[in-house]
Amino acid sequence: MPPLHHNYQLAKSHTQPQTTTSFKSNMATIVQQPPTPAPPPPQITLTVPSTSIHSNDHTGNLIIIKTLIIPIITRCHAGYFRITLSLCCQTLLWKTLKDPPENAHAFRRILGLFPSTAFLLLWSLSLLILTTLSILYILRCALFSNMVKTEYLNHIGVNYLFAPWISWLLLLQTAPFLTPKTVYYLLLWWLFVVPIFVLDVKIYGQWFTKGKRILSRVANPASQLSVVGNFVGARAAAQMGWKESAMVLFTLGMVHYMVVFVTLYQRLSGNTCLPTVLRPVMFLFIAAPSMASLAWDEISGTFDFSSKMLFYLSMFLFLCLVTRPNLFKSSMKKFNVVWWAYSYPLTVLALAATEYAQDTKSSFAHLLMLLLSALSVMVSIVLMVYTALNTNTLLPPDDACDPTIATLDPINVSSINLDLSLESSS
Repeated sequence: MPPLHHNYQLAKSHTQPQTTTSFKSNMATIVQQPPTPAPPPPQITLTVPSTSIHSNDHTGNLIIIKTLIIPIITRCHAGYFRITLSLCCQTLLWKTLKDPPENAHAFRRILGLFPSTAFLLLWSLSLLILTTLSILYILRCALFSNMVKTEYLNHIGVNYLFAPWISWLLLLQTAPFLTPKTVYYLLLWWLFVVPIFVLDVKIYGQWFTKGKRILSRVANPASQLSVVGNFVGARAAAQMGWKESAMVLFTLGMVHYMVVFVTLYQRLSGNTCLPTVLRPVMFLFIAAPSMASLAWDEISGTFDFSSKMLFYLSMFLFLCLVTRPNLFKSSMKKFNVVWWAYSYPLTVLALAATEYAQDTKSSFAHLLMLLLSALSVMVSIVLMVYTALNTNTLLPPDDACDPTIATLDPINVSSINLDLSLESSS
């Protein structure tokens, strides 16, 4: 029997080559197999709903409206139509001077040499500003009717509700492409006169029926704007040949002008009915009789004794005001839109002086016409320059010069709620 260690070595010698051969063959198989490619990276698809994009656009638009447009609408009260009153009346003066009659005085013919292009530019500027302010005020009425109601309930601000319609009537009388005999002129006249008549019924009725709003309690120089509106409407009606309608408006204006004039004479001793900053409004004392003289001149067809009496009254009141500069000194410390209250009455007075000079044909009357016309144009130009240089303060946040809030609480724009959040389904 062979020894055990010999058998072990023999078995080991037979099994070792097989194991080595098998290992090598497996390694060759592993080496020969091609590497498995790596799986592609996962793809991520981002899907943004279109409603989110539209919501962001709408939100941005609302933010722009709130920060830029809404503050302008809330601060654009009816008192800003002083600007258009002055510009439209200045346009009427230029139209009157550029078309002198055949038998005009030499001074009047000199004024007729001004180019018509200047008149067209002024008319276009007046139309642009009046249209812009009208759109802003329509938006104010639609979006913030409570503010318009506040103006109506204020004894000073309610009178400026006449200003837009007076401005449009003045601009209508100066339109270079419309004549008083056309249908469009008639339709526009009705469109602008009806609101004035409605306001007459409301305000004049309150003056003698409501205890807290009777004229003796609420009268102020701005109250004369209501009668000015009647005179402007009467003049436009007379140009169309509607003498009866002109007489109706003139009668309403003249009767209430006398009542307002007497009432103001009785309570202006201490100037307590008007804030200091609004004292330029006192120049409306000149505007009412001047426009009345122009209206009666158009109705009667001549600048007769009645028109001359009203013109003389205007001149007397003008001298009373210009000889008291200290009365307006406090209101001239800082520019504000109330300064435009100087321009309109001066321009109406210059228009009345033009008709007066044409009737009398005296050199003194024509010299007076030249002086008043030059003063009116100069004041208007100065006001336009000051307004252009102070556009950043034209709509201040707290408008102390606002006739509707001079005695009321200021407007708080931050209290206006605009819902900037949109539903996901919108």
